[in-house]
Amino acid sequence: MAVHSDYVEEQDHKKPFSAVLDRSEPLVFLQKVFEFVARESDLFKSNSDVSAVFKMIRSRMEESRKNAAVQLNQTKPEQQAKAPNKLNDLDMEAEEKKRKESEKKAALRKKEEALKVKEAGTKPEEEANGPRAPNKSNGLDMDTYSWGQSLQEVNVYVHVPPGTKPSLIVCEIKKNHLKVGVKGQPPVIDGELFNSVKVDDCFWSLEDRKFLSIVLTKQDGKEWWKYVVKGEPEIDTRKAEPEPSFIADLDPETRSTVDKVMFDQRQRKMGLPTSDEMQRKEIMAKHLEMAKTN
Repeated sequence: MAVHSDYVEEQDHKKPFSAVLDRSEPLVFLQKVFEFVARESDLFKSNSDVSAVFKMIRSRMEESRKNAAVQLNQTKPEQQAKAPNKLNDLDMEAEEKKRKESEKKAALRKKEEALKVKEAGTKPEEEANGPRAPNKSNGLDMDTYSWGQSLQEVNVYVHVPPGTKPSLIVCEIKKNHLKVGVKGQPPVIDGELFNSVKVDDCFWSLEDRKFLSIVLTKQDGKEWWKYVVKGEPEIDTRKAEPEPSFIADLDPETRSTVDKVMFDQRQRKMGLPTSDEMQRKEIMAKHLEMAKTN
């Protein structure tokens, strides 16, 4: 009976190992492992050895957690520092894109302006310092007056103070001279005309007591005037174009002259010889042919 009792006690002493690993609490699992090892073997001399091992493990785990926390805190500022740099890189990229687009637009505008200048046949600086492009009336808009023209006459428009009476108007039209203004004030126009006029066919009128309208009939109705009086800016007469309705009303001789002028203008714009140059070239060719024959 005693033997049987000892055997039962020995079987009760040797309990099987039973534990489940919980990753959130690994020390609980280790504790059961060490208790089982201590119970089933002589690896540990006493319970104090098991406690010492546990203490060391706990210490190592705490130290590992602290190191991980320190490393995390050190990494965050670096990431925060990198974030602005990344943002700055994006800003710089956007600015570079804007700059390239701006340069592209500027180059396109410059190209368009160059094309317009080429089609016009004059450069902006040449137009500022030399002959100007005429207005729609084939004249020029000045600071104190404006004027336009056809091949037969010149029309001048001078603004006067509102309510000005005809008796206060000064308008002296001579064959080669024009003086216009208001009594008691400096003349608006006073100078030698571009070309002579037919005085008897010239006249003026005061419109709504606001502006003075002057009609100057050209002595030679076959050329464009570059200015009204000497000293004023000139227009580029190559760009003057009569209205079709005006051309239709001309007599055959004058119309032929207008057609010739317009043809010569087109030829000059294209860099081709004018009608006179073509005629001279034709005459020279005939003389050379006659010389060879003789």
